[in-house]
Amino acid sequence: MQRLLVAATLYASCLSFVAGTPPQRRQNASGSPESTNSNAIIAPKVFIFSMFNAEGDVWYNIPEFNVLAHNITVPGFSPQFPDAHCTDDGSICQLTTGEAEINAATTVTSLVRSSLFDLTNTYFLIAGIAGINPKLGTTGTVTFARFAVQVALQYEIDAREIPVDWTTGYVPQGAKAPGQYPPELYGTEVFELNNALRQLAFNFARNATLNDTDAAAEYRKNYASDPTFAAAARPPSVVLCDTATSDNFWLGTLLSEAFENTTTLFTNNTATYCTTQQEDNATLEALLRGAISGLVDFSRIIIMRTASDFDRPFPGSTPAAGLDFDIQGGFTNSIANLHIAGVQVIQGIVDAWDSRFKAGIEATNYIGDIFGSLGGTPDFGPGSLFGGKGARKNKRRSARAP
Repeated sequence: MQRLLVAATLYASCLSFVAGTPPQRRQNASGSPESTNSNAIIAPKVFIFSMFNAEGDVWYNIPEFNVLAHNITVPGFSPQFPDAHCTDDGSICQLTTGEAEINAATTVTSLVRSSLFDLTNTYFLIAGIAGINPKLGTTGTVTFARFAVQVALQYEIDAREIPVDWTTGYVPQGAKAPGQYPPELYGTEVFELNNALRQLAFNFARNATLNDTDAAAEYRKNYASDPTFAAAARPPSVVLCDTATSDNFWLGTLLSEAFENTTTLFTNNTATYCTTQQEDNATLEALLRGAISGLVDFSRIIIMRTASDFDRPFPGSTPAAGLDFDIQGGFTNSIANLHIAGVQVIQGIVDAWDSRFKAGIEATNYIGDIFGSLGGTPDFGPGSLFGGKGARKNKRRSARAP
């Protein structure tokens, strides 16, 4: 989920390198803007996916990418963000989907199906901010995910009405109580990405000097009293951990622990719940369907999320107090580190394009969805129990995670 309930003044105070304005469109004879579309098909080496203004703005008018100077209007994109922006040579492009799952799925599907781009060899960098589990990181932390888990695909009973022996009101669909593996699946519950590519991106990002602020450093001291949250009390770092997708924005220890449990349950104890965001499973489903059609390579996807706030309060505080995101001081860090770490990843790919990345990075792990739609047998979920695509036939068959 996009953790962005912050004042406009905070956005305006982002670091000076954040240009804050997209490339300006050319003017036609009547003075109205026009896109820079041409008949040439663009084949980017890297395509950056942002979800809202501040995430997108960090990539505009920066020296590393020869300026994202060209606007390409793509039918089906959000009315708020109708253009993709590309460098002069078309090697790097960026778009903004709009927030939450519906916007992400629609925009990315429109991109994948657009005749304006050849995406068969493109690497996709999903680069956005997120909430962070204080057991694994602090605000400003840069994370790279192998698994994306759609944790909100569950039944929900109000916490005031749950049985006394239940720890949460969330129950997997088709199950009768929390903690039972969901016998009913939509297919978007879990995606697994190329771990070899993830490791390369992680190593590139570790070369970055991450941004930190006095406000963030002061706030994270609140977590130092609990050894469980030692990572939250340290400065930002680069971390390998996994991400949870939900349009619902939750706060507090009980809900965070419930979705930690969902993450491990849905992945047969493989994924590590770390960041929370609104879009990634929707984006991945759109890319997966493109991969089935031969339009994109699903092994070329990177999820990079930077932490803007904590998913649960520090000892002695309350979830309600956590609604005051401004005092955490993490938004500026999270936005800044998208650029700081992301540039390292993108330049690493582009600089070694011919020698390493053009041919692709071979995945040594399973990649794809919970149904095994791209072939192979998932090492999580019913695909690992029923055998790859056979999981579709067993959609309503009761199962328990081993």
